[in-house]
Amino acid sequence: MRLGTRRTIAVAAILSIALSSLAAAQSQTKRRLNKQEAPSPTTPADKRDRVVNAPGSAFNGKAWWQAAATCGGIYFKLGMVYSDAAIRAKVVKPDPAAYASLTKDADGASKTATAFFDAAERFLIADRKVARDEAVMTYDAVASANGDRVKTADAAVQAAKPCPDLYKTCRGAFPHLCNETALLTN
Repeated sequence: MRLGTRRTIAVAAILSIALSSLAAAQSQTKRRLNKQEAPSPTTPADKRDRVVNAPGSAFNGKAWWQAAATCGGIYFKLGMVYSDAAIRAKVVKPDPAAYASLTKDADGASKTATAFFDAAERFLIADRKVARDEAVMTYDAVASANGDRVKTADAAVQAAKPCPDLYKTCRGAFPHLCNETALLTN
């Protein structure tokens, strides 16, 4: 590997770590401010939203778009955690096997997050008849809040445990809205 390439990778890694640290600091500030505010209700009183009917599920009674956004936010955070670890395995403490494994895990988490975000978007568009941009703005707050509450890969994996079953249920009930078949094999 050429010296210029190594420098580029090192600079990219340092920049990524610095941006992650900045995002974490902003998240802590936002969390402190949110703790001072009254908690908002989990489910808005919007009669247009279809509701998850899965007794025993953590998502039972929630709007489908909220449940999908919750899982998407958790998987997005999991992808970020894996990606940060992969960068460290590439640059800080080189370990090619760990880098390859963590990169694969980050890619998988990212694809899963995207599938859940797509489902949340489709539910909002179908149920509330909103434009795509408004749907994204609506589910983004729910996804971000749920992603921010998990701090480690283990916590994210635990939080995501009910998500595959949620997607299978959605796929069975609404195949046109939850249409990512690759998630069914996970």
